Amino acid sequence: MSKKILLVTGDAGEGYELLYGYHRFLEAGMRPTIAALARKRLNLVMHDFEAILIMGGRAPEYLRHNRKLIELLQRMNDQGKWICAICHGIQVLVAAGAVKGRRVTCYEHVRLEVEMAGGTYDTRQAVRDGRIITAQTWQSHPEFYREIFSALGER
Repeated sequence: MSKKILLVTGDAGEGYELLYGYHRFLEAGMRPTIAALARKRLNLVMHDFEAILIMGGRAPEYLRHNRKLIELLQRMNDQGKWICAICHGIQVLVAAGAVKGRRVTCYEHVRLEVEMAGGTYDTRQAVRDGRIITAQTWQSHPEFYREIFSALGER
């Protein structure tokens, strides 16, 4: 059975990041599901998904206040699922307490939030620390998706 990946976005989300990711997962034979929280409630069965990817743009500024999303992310993290974020998506990981003690990257203007939450900011385009994979911007797509597909191919 193909792996299911949850792609999370919202109002003011980065459309290019979302569509690019969606199509990359389809090409890899996976089953991406888009959850745009402003349009659809987050009533998902967590164990159905191998990974969650929080998209960037300005949406995470609002998504980080969604209690259901934060709880879902925390449960997935506790269960060792893959947690991915690009650009401002790191703000949701910060709100969920997932960056403390981790080396991550993100859009440079949210670096301070990472550091204040106990994470270490890395200047590389894409960073993997344990089961958390992060990237800076859409310009990081090649490195980011190579890291994601490598991780998802592991047992």
